Amino acid sequence: MNMYVEAKLQFHTILDQVFPEYRKVFGDLFSKVSLLMLKEYPTSEAVLTVGESKLAESVMEFCPSRSGQWAWEKAKKIMDSASRNPFRTSVYQSHLINLRMYIDLLFHYQGHLSDLEERIVALTNEVEEYKIIQSIPGIGEKIAAMIISEIGEIDRFNHPKKLVAYAGIDPSVHSSGKFTATINRITKRGSSRLRHSLYLAVLYGIRSSRNKKLKAFYDKKKSEGEPAKVAIDACINKLLHWIYALLKRKEMFLDLT
Repeated sequence: MNMYVEAKLQFHTILDQVFPEYRKVFGDLFSKVSLLMLKEYPTSEAVLTVGESKLAESVMEFCPSRSGQWAWEKAKKIMDSASRNPFRTSVYQSHLINLRMYIDLLFHYQGHLSDLEERIVALTNEVEEYKIIQSIPGIGEKIAAMIISEIGEIDRFNHPKKLVAYAGIDPSVHSSGKFTATINRITKRGSSRLRHSLYLAVLYGIRSSRNKKLKAFYDKKKSEGEPAKVAIDACINKLLHWIYALLKRKEMFLDLT
């Protein structure tokens, strides 16, 4: 994992010397279609030479699951980024070689991580706790596997607040004289992988409205004037309390009252 992070940092460094404006094209710079497009058209000169039509064809080829309209929108964004790019022809050949090398390296690490995730899912499929966690709407196979692997035995925690603290979701508290204030900022101690998995579960649950209970709780926090980030942190806290109760009782989410 550390080697993958290092490769991403090095990739960013090289990209900034070749095609920095490309960062703004795709929501996920490290997605398959994004990296393949950059490998095929690594400079603004290459982009402007082939034109928008050819770019749209390539996007559709590299990402056939998306619509033609989406491909044309991305092609236009790539053209716009090439027009804004500060480097046109003054790109060192060594930079292009390094850029392609890091793209290949990123694909290698992504494949390795994907294989690892599949093994984790296969192993956790046999664990009762895995099925319990996956009964929560918005939590799929990979997120459930990560949550279980990070929490371990639920009996390690004798109170839900201990689990919340382990994930680093408990709020920081500042004291001054007789006044104690709980500020809206999570501590971020504990397991960052667990915290990230819970964050993804909450986002998917509330944005897709799959988890109606969580969405209602999020909307309530927003109606009370809480910023979106604070409301999401509160949802993560709520989700952890649910997970604790379900694992302790060995019940599915539908049984939660």
